[in-house]
Amino acid sequence: MQITKSKKDKSLFGVCGGIANYLKIPSILVRIIFIFTPGFILLYLFLNYYLPEDKSLY
Repeated sequence: MQITKSKKDKSLFGVCGGIANYLKIPSILVRIIFIFTPGFILLYLFLNYYLPEDKSLY
């Protein structure tokens, strides 16, 4: 299994939803962690650029 950007659980680009799906935890926890991470904007943009889109059909 690979971390991908989520199409289903998406607020901005689907990064947090994809990480939450991979870790099998609620996406709100990942979003809270991102908010309290120093430099979260740069980290989020980096992950948005490098994580592939989810290929499954919802």
